[in-house]
Amino acid sequence: MISKRLTTLLSFFFFGSALSAHAVEAAEHHEAGPVVSQKAYILFELWGLPVTNAMCMGWLITLLLLLVVRLSVRNPQLIPGKAQMLLEALIDFIRNLIEPIVGERMVKPTLPFLLGLFVFVLIHNWSGLIPGVGAFGFYNEEGHLIYWMRPMNSDMNTTLALGLIGATVGWLYYVLRYAGIKALLFDIFGNKADASDMPKFLYFGLIPVFLAVGVIELFSILLRNVSLSVRLYGNIYGGETLITTLNQKFPIGLQLPFYGLETLIGFVQALVFTLLCAVYIGLICNHGDGEAAHH
Repeated sequence: MISKRLTTLLSFFFFGSALSAHAVEAAEHHEAGPVVSQKAYILFELWGLPVTNAMCMGWLITLLLLLVVRLSVRNPQLIPGKAQMLLEALIDFIRNLIEPIVGERMVKPTLPFLLGLFVFVLIHNWSGLIPGVGAFGFYNEEGHLIYWMRPMNSDMNTTLALGLIGATVGWLYYVLRYAGIKALLFDIFGNKADASDMPKFLYFGLIPVFLAVGVIELFSILLRNVSLSVRLYGNIYGGETLITTLNQKFPIGLQLPFYGLETLIGFVQALVFTLLCAVYIGLICNHGDGEAAHH
């Protein structure tokens, strides 16, 4: 029993969907095989609001991340130490990635936002590696184990919130502040044809076409939040299901390559999430930004 619990502890890497009551009931029966629920456990209520294990772990990891960053750059040095050098390398990495996308003018204002998104998503993708995640907790009245800790990104509520912040709130803030409402409306509904290259009647006849296309574009903008959140959550849930299944059938040594795979997936998903948010901003704010505009 102890070895099995330890194997589970090591196996729940970055995908950690907390088990729902039905899933736990099936998981407690060995003949049911490995089951990973899509829902997080409610541990307690705070002012009438439910608090899940994914939320608690997310708060803890975020607090530790803030402390580590604060201690690393508490006294910045001209000749940086290892911690400061690592942070500076991370900043340069993200900056070099987003500059061709958002444009030279938008790098400075968007860098803190996009860098924060990348680090937050990445750390919570990898938080399932912490010993005890998805393995320890307390038993309820029915004898089911209620886990104390689950990776925050294993909760669909978290990924939906991240998608809303990255693809809607953050995008709208930068577009309205640095491009303006006029540029936004023209990018969605405006007539993109060149009036000098065609007859006037044809140019004005294209206006209803671009208005119809704008409605479709507006719908796709509203769906960005869904696509970002579902992609992130789907990879997390799928990876945890894979690792949990392997945990039931193979020893730890044979599972190690899949840990490496999930580490790579966690990095790639954080990178894709950040770059897509940068693309959404750059599509409007990068217009007319000199040489970088063609990106």
